[in-house]
Amino acid sequence: MSHLAFELRTATAHDRSCLPDHKRSKVSMAGLMLCDPSELYNILNQATTFSRLTDTNYLCLLDARKKSEYDESHVITAKRAKEDENGEYLVPPAVELECLRYCIVYDGHTDSLSGDGPAIRCAIVLEEISRNPIRILKGGYEVFSAYYPFFRTQTIMYTPLEMDALQPYPVEILRAQLYMGNFRQANDPHIQKDLKIKAHVNVCTDIANIFKDHETGQLLHISVEDSGECDLLSFFPEACNFIELHNEKQSTVLVFSTLGISRSSTIAMAYLMYKKQYTLQYAWKYMRKCKMNIRPNRGFVEQLSKWEERIIGTKTTDISDPNF
Repeated sequence: MSHLAFELRTATAHDRSCLPDHKRSKVSMAGLMLCDPSELYNILNQATTFSRLTDTNYLCLLDARKKSEYDESHVITAKRAKEDENGEYLVPPAVELECLRYCIVYDGHTDSLSGDGPAIRCAIVLEEISRNPIRILKGGYEVFSAYYPFFRTQTIMYTPLEMDALQPYPVEILRAQLYMGNFRQANDPHIQKDLKIKAHVNVCTDIANIFKDHETGQLLHISVEDSGECDLLSFFPEACNFIELHNEKQSTVLVFSTLGISRSSTIAMAYLMYKKQYTLQYAWKYMRKCKMNIRPNRGFVEQLSKWEERIIGTKTTDISDPNF
């Protein structure tokens, strides 16, 4: 490998910005970035009618560890990153990197963009032909599998039917503190066990079967229709206090509504504004990163605007923006 090629293949995204122009022009500027374990968890759990993982242009997840480690267990849907006879990582066949929304690489434990571990070396090869930044899983397989052991698998290939059958988990809003999901997920005992859910905020008019024998104080039921005419604002203080109380006791909370799109996302944003002093605009962007298809109805957006004024002391978010 030439000296210039070595510079280009081993430089991080930050390093490349410091290279002379004639060298930077020879390499893709897509960049490398770290991906927190909770971010990958949420990427894996995006869904509309079906899991987003069924979309071939959505995610390419690559395991850059040794074959024996990959065969023993890996993150669900991950493919093993392969090398040529010289130990150089290869671009996966039949993967259109230019069209991919996410390409994420992990090894055993890489936790920064410095160094030259397997994940870094593999990501640099992919970055050269990708339009979007290549993400490197922070902490690698060791951290991710410790946080989410139920996402470990030995399955290498999935049929289209198996992909369609994948049932996403609730998205994680705050690490091991707050999750947001739909009615089906709230009724799944395996999800409650895997995520160690101890308390629930039910923002449905229906009562979930799983709560018939629910312990006192572990369930807050806010029976409100998903209608812009309904008052959810008056329940914000109670919901925030409920979540805060359980978080202080290290009890994980699941907020859910029928589809996990409107009412539950409104309560989750209200809590973020209360807990973190986020503006509505920042809370909205944060939530969209956790779950791409959140859509509180217009009435709830207006109520969140009033909540922002109450929490922050002023209305800083322009809700006439079409993004709201």
